Amino acid sequence: MQTNKQTSESFLLSALLSFSGGLQDAYTYNMRGGVFANAQTGNVVLMSQNLMQGNWGKGLQYLFPLIAFAAGIFLAETIESRFKNSEKIHWRQIIVAVEIVMLIAVGFLPPAVNMIASILVSFSCAMQVQTFRTVHGFEYASTMCIGNLRSGTASLSHFVRTKEKASLYKALNFFGIILVFAIGAGIGGVLSGFFGYGTIWISPAILLIVALLMIRS
Repeated sequence: MQTNKQTSESFLLSALLSFSGGLQDAYTYNMRGGVFANAQTGNVVLMSQNLMQGNWGKGLQYLFPLIAFAAGIFLAETIESRFKNSEKIHWRQIIVAVEIVMLIAVGFLPPAVNMIASILVSFSCAMQVQTFRTVHGFEYASTMCIGNLRSGTASLSHFVRTKEKASLYKALNFFGIILVFAIGAGIGGVLSGFFGYGTIWISPAILLIVALLMIRS
C-alpha cells in the first residue's frame, strides 16, 4: 500500500502533525515534570544548569529525553532505509503506527514514572520530525519552531526584495505551521488541566487521521 507523496507533503497533513507536536510539548512540560518533548535546546539548557548546580537527578531528567530523541531519529532513518522500497506498506505508515502505540501507552503511565513517559514522547517526536520533513516541497520541522521561523522570515525578506509570489507562498506555509504548532501547544496546556495524563491520547487520534490521509487514493 503506497503513500501518496503529495499527501505526505500537504499543508493539511503537516498542520495536523504540527498541532500534535505542540500538544505533546505542552503535555510533557505540564504533566511530566517540566521536560520538553520536542524543544531539545531547552532540555540541554536545563540539563546543563542543573548539572552545574550539582542537581544530578534533575539534570538526568533532561538528559534521558535528549538521548531518546536521538534514538528516535536513528530508528526512523533505519526504518526508512529498510522499507523504503517495500510494495506492501509504506515506511511512513510503519513509523506512524509505532508512534500511535507508544503515545497510547504514555497516557496510562502513572506520575511515578514521568521520566519514562517523557522519554517515550521524545522518542515518538523524533521519529515524526525525521519522517515528515517537507511541506509543498519546502523542508520544515513538524515538532519545533526555530527552523520554521528562520525559513519563513528569510522567505518573507526575499519576497519584500523581489516581489516573487513563490517566496511569499513559502513564507506563509512556514508561518502557518508555526501558528498551528502554537495552537496545539495552547490547547494541550489547557486540556492537561482537565484531562490530566490522558490528554496525550489526542495525539494518537490525530496520527490515525494522518495515517488515513496517507493511504487515501
